Amino acid sequence: MVNPEIKSYRVPTSHGAIAVDEVGKGKTQVVFVHGNSSCGRIFRHQMLGPLSRSCRLLALDLPGHGASDDAIDPYRTYTRPGFADAITEALRMLSISEPIVFGWSLGGHIAIEMAARFQGMRGLMISGTPPVGPNDAALAFRASGDGALGRKRDLSSTEIVDFARGMAGDHVDDFLREAITRCDGRAREILFQARDAGAGVDQRKLVESNSMPLAVVNGEDDPFIHLDFLDGISYANLWEARCHRLPGVGHAPFWGAPALFNPILERFVREIA
Repeated sequence: MVNPEIKSYRVPTSHGAIAVDEVGKGKTQVVFVHGNSSCGRIFRHQMLGPLSRSCRLLALDLPGHGASDDAIDPYRTYTRPGFADAITEALRMLSISEPIVFGWSLGGHIAIEMAARFQGMRGLMISGTPPVGPNDAALAFRASGDGALGRKRDLSSTEIVDFARGMAGDHVDDFLREAITRCDGRAREILFQARDAGAGVDQRKLVESNSMPLAVVNGEDDPFIHLDFLDGISYANLWEARCHRLPGVGHAPFWGAPALFNPILERFVREIA
C-alpha cells in the first residue's frame, strides 16, 4: 500500500460545510461518494492505493454524515437529488470540472443523479447500486432486515452493529459503527420518504440513454441487491460490456476485497483518462 499524506478540510456550501479527504496530484480527478450512514473513510484502501501516484483523489462526506455538517434544510438536502446538488456544488468550488466518479450504494444513486446535471463527468463506476426505474424496486432490491435499517431515523446499538455487518460483512471497523452512530437520522428517514414519492431522475432510463462510460462492479454475495437485475439493463455504454462480480465478497467489495477491486478501478480510470 502507498502511504501518501491525506489532507482533510471542509468546503462551505449552501447545504452546510462538506468534509473532504484529498490525496495525490495529477490532471485526472477521481471522486468517491459513500453510502447511506457511512463516510468517506470507507474508501481508504483506494485513497492509499497506487492511483494516488498519478491522480487527484477526493472522498467526500455527505451532508449529515462523517465530519460534514448536518443539512441546513434537511428536506432540501436529504434526497438523492439534494445530495447530488450538494456534492456538485462542493466540487465546483474545488474547481473539479471533469471528474471520474465512483459511487457506492446510495453514493452510486447520487452519482447517477450527478450525471444528469454535471456535464463534465468523464466516467462513472457504481457498486451496490441498482439503477431503478419507477417500477423496478421490488426486482432490484432484496427483502432484507438489515437493509430496512437504512430508512430508520433512530437505531439501537444492536441495530447499528447489524447495519454495519450488512454493509461490510466480516470486515467491520470501529469507524463504520461510529459513522452510523454519527449520521443524522433524519437523513435516512427523509431519503426514503423522498424516494418513495418519486424524487429524482429515472435512473434506469438515464443509464440506458447516457453515453458516458459506466462501470458496474459488485460483490457476488451482496445481501441487498439482485445482481441479475443489473445484468438485464440495456446500458448505453457499459464498460467492458459486462457487469463485474467479485467472488466471496458482499455489499462493499472495494472495502472487503481491495486486492480484487482496486485493479479494476485502476484499469477503468486509466482507460477513461
